[in-house]
Amino acid sequence: MKIVLTVVGKTTDKHFLASIQEYMQRIGHYVPFSIEVIPELKGTKNLSEKEQKEKEGELILKSFQPGDYIVLLDEHGNERRSMDFALWIQKKMAAGHKRLNFVVGGPYGFSQAVYAAALEKVSLSQMTLSHQMIRLLFVEQIYRALTILNGEPYHHE
Repeated sequence: MKIVLTVVGKTTDKHFLASIQEYMQRIGHYVPFSIEVIPELKGTKNLSEKEQKEKEGELILKSFQPGDYIVLLDEHGNERRSMDFALWIQKKMAAGHKRLNFVVGGPYGFSQAVYAAALEKVSLSQMTLSHQMIRLLFVEQIYRALTILNGEPYHHE
């Protein structure tokens, strides 16, 4: 199974980029992993929040492939401890899905169509975090989960 992180807009901060790349390399030792970037919309000043979410949603939906298990990173999703998240990943890997696709929406969240396509929602925190920071935190948690599943000493509990 491949793990995919789908995001709206590029990561521009060079420090975040370097750290994300480091974790991507580490994750690649365990499973195929990629980040798919949905381009930011142009000319959003004339769009309402709802219109922007719908246009981004159309692009997000087009990025999905048949067999994807879609999980939204959403503030209203389930929070898990790292150990529990690792076991959850293990179950998804054993279920035979082609891709486990985690999705980070745009600045206003997801359209109703994207919510409808999702099978689950996961929350990293009840706090509001920048979209660039979420990317780094999430790839670290994927790496942490994989080291837990492989009995490696990265995670201490």
